[in-house]
Amino acid sequence: MKIAFIGLGNMGAPMALNLLKAGHALNVFDLNAQAVQSLVAAGASAATSPKAASTDAELVITMLPAAAHVKAVLTGEEGILAGIAKNVTIVDSSTIDPASVKAFAELANQNGNTFVDAPVSGGTGGAAAGTLTFMVGGSAQVYEQVKPVLTSMGKNIVHCGDTSTGQVAKICNNLVLGITMAGVSEAMALGVALGIDPKVLGGIINTSTGRCWSSDTYNPFPGVIETAPSTRGYTGGFGTDLMLKDLGLATDAAKLARQPVYLGALAQQLYQTMSTKGAGKLDFSAVIKLYRNDGDA
Repeated sequence: MKIAFIGLGNMGAPMALNLLKAGHALNVFDLNAQAVQSLVAAGASAATSPKAASTDAELVITMLPAAAHVKAVLTGEEGILAGIAKNVTIVDSSTIDPASVKAFAELANQNGNTFVDAPVSGGTGGAAAGTLTFMVGGSAQVYEQVKPVLTSMGKNIVHCGDTSTGQVAKICNNLVLGITMAGVSEAMALGVALGIDPKVLGGIINTSTGRCWSSDTYNPFPGVIETAPSTRGYTGGFGTDLMLKDLGLATDAAKLARQPVYLGALAQQLYQTMSTKGAGKLDFSAVIKLYRNDGDA
């Protein structure tokens, strides 16, 4: 297919590369010229704007930091809706709030297009390996339409329901992730303070009822899981500021639904403290620093 891909950040760039490997023709746009050139070197064409990227596209995919960026890329003078043909579907893989998804879907519909929310889980490693999970919100018909393309970038393509339910699934998943990482950090820090070897404690948790992804794959204590960001100085993972953003989306959505999120609100404050301390670019597992007696990890 002729695909417009807009947003070539840490997730978008490897996703776009996997589309090229699958044989799709890509017209790409990003404000980062170096990111664009890397995709051009791999076989993509460079566009001067989202409008130009979308003009001849059979499908448009966006992967952007926040709802404000999605809105600008959609509705600007040089935006997608100014250039896209009628009946072409827009797939947004950004992580944004469900209410914004519904608003963007209405704008797209007025323009003669379908807007699908398809946020991802799996991190930069999953993006590079093509093993992401896509949580898709939209009709069953459009889900079947976009699934073959998403399969080029992911291993699990899940239809969550109507438009915006993909984002509902994503923010609920990351709500659990943020809370469990704080819980594992608290337990690991306590255990080490009481004298147990962190690898022993991690091994016990990972084969007992406390087992979870935050411990058995991404343990926040350095050296427990050799492939975890904690073992490489909390670099190269999912940033604290990104987790803070996702928890903000969850708590904002909870307000609209009049649904309490007690632990989510507390976790949000923990990651906010990390960000305020200047650790926003560190992997979110660095939240254990708040629990360590020496203030460092």
